[in-house]
Amino acid sequence: MSAAHLGLLVPADTPVHRLAPQCKVAATALFVLAVAATPAGAYRPYLWYLLLLAALAALARLPPLTLSRRLLVEVPFLLFVLALPVLDGPPRLTVLAVRLSVPGLHAAATIALKATFGLLTTGILAATTPLPEIITGLERLRVPRVFTAVAAFMVRYTEVLAAELARTRTAAVCRGGSPRWFWQVHDVTAGLGALVVRSFERGERVYLAMVSRGYTGAVPTAPAGAAASRVAWTAALAVPALAAIATVLG
Repeated sequence: MSAAHLGLLVPADTPVHRLAPQCKVAATALFVLAVAATPAGAYRPYLWYLLLLAALAALARLPPLTLSRRLLVEVPFLLFVLALPVLDGPPRLTVLAVRLSVPGLHAAATIALKATFGLLTTGILAATTPLPEIITGLERLRVPRVFTAVAAFMVRYTEVLAAELARTRTAAVCRGGSPRWFWQVHDVTAGLGALVVRSFERGERVYLAMVSRGYTGAVPTAPAGAAASRVAWTAALAVPALAAIATVLG
């Protein structure tokens, strides 16, 4: 995988990094499921989730600033969530001369908390597990090969598209363009159209080259990490089990 994929990884020699990838993938999925199952208006479980993730990040020696920066990706999503207290129905309360819906406030807080903790959980997985090992973990969990192949190609070619877009923008700037203002939307849309055509043609060429080299639908993955022992499974599943207990107790 490329440097962009490795950029998500925080290299370290910790028990979390050494854990078998299938254990980490399963624990991450179950933890996110426990967070998603938290009832609306119940906020005490989120304190337990925070303690669990903080302990896990400390054990993996992950810098808090690095994890915090990765939360910035949800900021545009949270801006839409802020509309719920204004648009939802009664009862209402007044805050700084603004009438806000109480159910809307609870809904906005619940959505924001679930999104944040889900992103933190997957961020810890990405910081402690290289992408090839995540794909290997999915395969060891008996996820159909077609899904793991699509996931691997999606991540790989997202970076390819980003690099192609950067080259397209550089070419436009070298020709006197500066596609950054609203009145230059024509230049932006033209560049995106060219990017779509280039991406389609490039994808077709890559697929034909893969088929000619014997591609059968399975992406080869390198051996990853230690074998999944009973101790490894117990240690990994302890975290989502504690999260599930916190969800049930509320």
